[in-house]
Formats: sequence, C-alpha cells, structure tokens
Amino acid sequence: MGISDDAVEIRARGWRTLAALHGIIETELERALAASVELSVVEYTVLDALSRQDGWHMRMQQLARATALSPSATTRLVTRLEDRGLLTRILCIDDRRGIYTELTAAGQALYERAHPIHDETLERALGEAVEQPELAPVVHALQNTAALA
Repeated sequence: MGISDDAVEIRARGWRTLAALHGIIETELERALAASVELSVVEYTVLDALSRQDGWHMRMQQLARATALSPSATTRLVTRLEDRGLLTRILCIDDRRGIYTELTAAGQALYERAHPIHDETLERALGEAVEQPELAPVVHALQNTAALA
C-alpha cells in the first residue's frame, strides 16, 4: 500500500466506525422513543427542531435540512405528525408558496415527555459505546466537540 492508499483506508475505517456508532445510538433511541412515547427518531428530530423555535415556526425547507430528509419525505412526515395533532402548517402571508410548520400544544407536551427519554438513552448508549475500544475515540471526539460548544 502506498501513502495515498493508507490515507484512504484510514478515512474509510473512521467512516465505518462513525457509522457503527450512529447505528448503535439510533437503534437504542428508536427502541426507547417508540416504547415510551410512540415516536420514531426522525419524528422526535422534527419536534426537537420545532421546539427550538421558541413558539415560532419553520419553513418546510428549513425543517428538511434540520432532519436531513428530502423535501418530499419531510412533507410526508409533517403530514403524519399533523394527522396526529402534533404539528400545524401555516401559509406564509408574503409568499403563498411558502409553508411554515409549528408545534401544537399537544406536540410541545409530547416533546417535553420525550426529551428526557431521548437524552437519557443517548447518554446510556454513549456510555456503553465508550467501553468498546474501536468506538471510544469517536465517542471522546463527540464529547470534546460538545464541550467546545
């Protein structure tokens, strides 16, 4: 292997490690949120993003970026959450093509129940992952990044 091959392998190994950690965390979050508040991780992510708007709303395209979903997947997800009474859509007064989304009172209440479950599960999953030698460096990097923020 040449130097460039080594660099590619190091990056690939790092990516595989990050993907493995993500998979472990997402699986734990899915189980905990589904069992306790009947939410998926991506549904929780929507509620979380909207809760950070301090009573305001987000454009659908902003929500798509916040959830890392395509615009069509975001629309389907918002429709499901709206059908459950957790979100509402608002047409933009200045631009009739613009659609905003915001939490309803029921959505805010569910988010407030789900948030500690999410955080406790995340903390537990990271605590278990740091005990695995191949995942520990990534967990430490995440913790150091969070400490800087």
